[in-house]
Amino acid sequence: MKSLWDDQKAAALADDPLALRVYSSRLLGGDPALVLHGGGNTSVKATVQNFFGDEEEVLYVKGSGWDLGTIQAPGFAPVRLSVPLRLAELEDLSDTDMVKNLRGAMLDPNAPTPSVETILHAIIPFTFVDHTHADTVVTIMNTPDGEERIRQIYGQNMLIIPYVMPGFVLARTVYMVTRDIDWQQLDGIMLMNHGLFTFDNDAKRSYERHIELVNRAEEYLANNAPVRPVAAVPPPEDLLGVARLRRAVSQARGAAVLTHQDASPEAVAFANLPNVSDIATRGLLTPDHVLRTKRIPVVITEDMEQAITHYGEAYRAYFERNQNIYANTKLTVLDPAPRWAVWPGHGTVAFGRTLGEAGIIHEINQHTRQAIEQAEGLGGWQVLNEAEIFEVEYWELEQAKARATGVAPVLQGKIALVSGAASGIGKACVEALNAQGAVVAALDINPGITTQFTQKGISGQVCDVTSDEQLNAAIENTVRRFGGLDIVICNAGMFPSSQTIADMDPNAWSRSLELNLTSHQRLLQRSIPYLKLGVDPAVVIIASKNVPAPGPGAGAYSAAKAGLTQLGRVAAMELGPFGIRVNMMHPNAVFDTGIWTPEVLAKRAASYGISVEEYKKNNILKVEITSKDVAALACAMAGPLFAKTTGAQVPVDGGNDRVI
Repeated sequence: MKSLWDDQKAAALADDPLALRVYSSRLLGGDPALVLHGGGNTSVKATVQNFFGDEEEVLYVKGSGWDLGTIQAPGFAPVRLSVPLRLAELEDLSDTDMVKNLRGAMLDPNAPTPSVETILHAIIPFTFVDHTHADTVVTIMNTPDGEERIRQIYGQNMLIIPYVMPGFVLARTVYMVTRDIDWQQLDGIMLMNHGLFTFDNDAKRSYERHIELVNRAEEYLANNAPVRPVAAVPPPEDLLGVARLRRAVSQARGAAVLTHQDASPEAVAFANLPNVSDIATRGLLTPDHVLRTKRIPVVITEDMEQAITHYGEAYRAYFERNQNIYANTKLTVLDPAPRWAVWPGHGTVAFGRTLGEAGIIHEINQHTRQAIEQAEGLGGWQVLNEAEIFEVEYWELEQAKARATGVAPVLQGKIALVSGAASGIGKACVEALNAQGAVVAALDINPGITTQFTQKGISGQVCDVTSDEQLNAAIENTVRRFGGLDIVICNAGMFPSSQTIADMDPNAWSRSLELNLTSHQRLLQRSIPYLKLGVDPAVVIIASKNVPAPGPGAGAYSAAKAGLTQLGRVAAMELGPFGIRVNMMHPNAVFDTGIWTPEVLAKRAASYGISVEEYKKNNILKVEITSKDVAALACAMAGPLFAKTTGAQVPVDGGNDRVI
């Protein structure tokens, strides 16, 4: 690990301690070997003028919810330094009261909640304080003689604090230990099983000392427990297995989850270790990871559904064994679903309600795997016991967060696929599904589909839905990326030019049937194996008003859409026993699609002797129908509102007298 300090950049910030604090914090936070997703914290002490113009000593400390890798000045909570210093003198204080008093001491009430380690930052008598959970340092700590090794590596000038629960107890412990200490003689503080603190009145010295101390741990591991090379043998792919595993975890969690599968050589080698069921389930790299990953993963050594069931039973037993730690508090038991799985032969799989959550858990797993293997090389992976982890998992501050959790988007965690997604109704469906929390595979023959959507969770894929090969690839890519398939919106289609039956061009007839009917049968056929393993799976078919009310000159289109509707009705009967709902929509006069150019609109309106605006609202309700209107109903049909409806045909037309 090398210092990334840039003297020129730092010099430009020298007159602004907070700006310098942001700069060096991001240097630390940008390295995942030091800081993972919200971990670690930093601070700076400064003298500022308050509202009345009086000078006050302020501690700017990282606020809750901010990541050191991307933190900006608003991410630091400004706390009057005198308050945490006085709190440190108290013999007892609940963490809830600690946070309440720290929030009351902030100069800006709109700033984020100060770190739970604010008091610890305050009592360290230096301007800049840096704290990380460096992988190599914590790996060494997580061995049977970890403290002895840390003393051997760092010598007498390192203050070593045995593991203490984060929050006030930890701050009070450090306060009592350091009351008579000569801080100038210390290189840093090692919190066992937790991480490293460095400090200095100069930002560069504190940062570079941090890097130097971590380098010592890296060198020690390189000499005593080097990372072993692994063979790059690709594992067999089991997409149905991934979907089955995802469904079981979703059922245990009571909500749909997404997956992040790691089939890298390193992950597969780890999963294939003969003792993986033992070492993978001993515990965590650092206790705060429990808030993301739970204490242990599930190891798939048996039937998947049975493995998840057994994991849930074990989690409830763990809760029962340890809840007396908070004997005077009524605890809300968390869901018993695993957050990641070790899958021998396949690697590891992370589960999250969002792509972001799954990705974070995946990254934590990567770092944990390497730490486990290196610690085993040092004599064994030995971590905090389950009671100490339970104490963090059911911490009063975390319980308050669990009770305050808001309502998730209605389709969060669901996986959808939309055909004909580049424009009109398809595009609107993609955006509406994503806005309601779903991840979406957007399929279209237009090459621009791959870059059209910038929203996270939308995967644009070029696909000619009349090609079996491309359909298969698109569905498999969707399952590979997200973990399964829950929602299919059958939308791809085209409107042939007006031709009477007598004058019908055979190619136009065949093309309409191929795209407007047969391609949907193929899409359904290839989706069904995954829909059967989906979470509340649903199919929504975009048919047409031409089904109940056809018009002359639209035989090729009307016949194909009528066949599609009939296909949907049969599918509803065939797939209902598997819990898959199939419903049809009959839009009409949706004028914000590609086929309705201004010229076409003007021509059609003139044929009726009315204006374009009147033509757009030529229905019983006198309203204009848009792609977003159709998409809104498609989302409703795919969601819980239609949970007990299948085989339905619903118009979206403002009321059509011919249909009614």
